[in-house]
Amino acid sequence: MPDKKQQLAAGDLVTKTPELTLADLCESCGLTEELITTYVAEGIIEPQGSDKVHWRFSRIHLIKIHRASRLERDLGLNAAGVALALDLMDQLNELKRRLLQYERHGETNNGL
Repeated sequence: MPDKKQQLAAGDLVTKTPELTLADLCESCGLTEELITTYVAEGIIEPQGSDKVHWRFSRIHLIKIHRASRLERDLGLNAAGVALALDLMDQLNELKRRLLQYERHGETNNGL
């Protein structure tokens, strides 16, 4: 099990393997259990497990939580607003990815 006080640092391996408990996640992020529970209720993060006692989080959740807390702090959004903003940002990134793929495909066809 990872050291409870570890911070996500540049170069750290980020995996989707659930290895953190709710307490571990709160300590790693410096956030309260109540706020993490709100993030779960709003769909910002989705732990594995049926209830709080059995919830397990992966390191990828740390990234999502940091993004969410920055949006709350910097823009003054509530949890519902953060969930909406993150969803819109994900959609925008997906559209950008598709557009880039489309443009690349068009370039290869135009060169024939």
